[in-house]
Amino acid sequence: MEFLTSSAGSILSALPPFLLVLTIVVFFHELGHYLVGRWCGIRADAFSVGFGPELIGRTDRHGTRWKLSLIPLGGYVKFRGDENAASLPTGGEAALSGADRAGSFAAAALWRRAATVAAGPIANFILAIAIFAVMFGLNGRMIADPVVAQVQPASAAEAAGILPGDRFVAIDGVQIEIFDDVQRYVSVRPETVITITMERQGKLVDLSVTPTRTEISDNFGNRMEVGRIGVVTNNDAGNFRVREYGPLEAVGEGAAQSWYIVTRTIGYIGNIVTGREKADQLGGPIRVAKYSKDMSTLGLAALIQLAAVLSVSIGLLNLMPVPMLDGGHLVFYAIEAVRGRPPGEAVQEWAYRFGLTIVLALMVFATWNDVSMLIG
Repeated sequence: MEFLTSSAGSILSALPPFLLVLTIVVFFHELGHYLVGRWCGIRADAFSVGFGPELIGRTDRHGTRWKLSLIPLGGYVKFRGDENAASLPTGGEAALSGADRAGSFAAAALWRRAATVAAGPIANFILAIAIFAVMFGLNGRMIADPVVAQVQPASAAEAAGILPGDRFVAIDGVQIEIFDDVQRYVSVRPETVITITMERQGKLVDLSVTPTRTEISDNFGNRMEVGRIGVVTNNDAGNFRVREYGPLEAVGEGAAQSWYIVTRTIGYIGNIVTGREKADQLGGPIRVAKYSKDMSTLGLAALIQLAAVLSVSIGLLNLMPVPMLDGGHLVFYAIEAVRGRPPGEAVQEWAYRFGLTIVLALMVFATWNDVSMLIG
């Protein structure tokens, strides 16, 4: 009973920062759909933050009802002719006529529908890039030269022959500029052989290294498994320094940070499929709520940075080719472009049911992981 009481209190205290992060991410996702849809001549009947009964709202001069709904766990844009928030194929658009049909989603040209659907995930990536760019532009970035100061005993680096004073030049052909580049590349490749090019006394040396799978914990007790080779850079003040960025450089670095999250996520999922990673890091709303609470203790900037990470994740998730998600819609549009007509309604209905099953199964699995994390 004490565990249930403490867990309930922890979840309740996590709700405000969680809802702030989720609302920011969802709002920009749906805003992407809405703005591009408007640009493509598609009328929006409703823009809702949250689901269920409307709490407050107003109708603008374009006929769109902007509203805040009771259940603050998502949101949607309902375009003209849609029978529901998921834009399921219902045939209801056939009842529309005149100007209503001309401004409906179903009557829009294929490229306009595709652009409107793709705009949601793209808006998530843009939001993340913008947040990271502002962070880098205002605060710069703490960096260190990719020089080995120490090699830990009995480590993968020692076994491979890495020596103090070696400088990382490239890993698997990818150029290394700062020590963070080494950590990022190695961390997502546990138990995978990589080739490291080192500069040693003016000469280049190629070494094969197999990062060790290591479980680490952050300051909040969140555990994860990463690859480590066992090298430490020099931590004196002369090596660590702040790199400052101009506006364009900050945007470029924000894009690079967002791309890193994408590649790390795809790599992790790929490793799950091949059996090289456990799926216990897949989390759902409970885990995001916990991380939101953790980040809120570090200040608003850390919480907004978490929103950027979550925005990339949601954008990538929505691009999965699964019916019910934006990526599934885009697959249907690709089929329509090739065939000259969309798949039949029966096929679409079956596909949406299949997609809903996959999404619900993932939600249940992620929630189980979240509960296991809390119990563990």
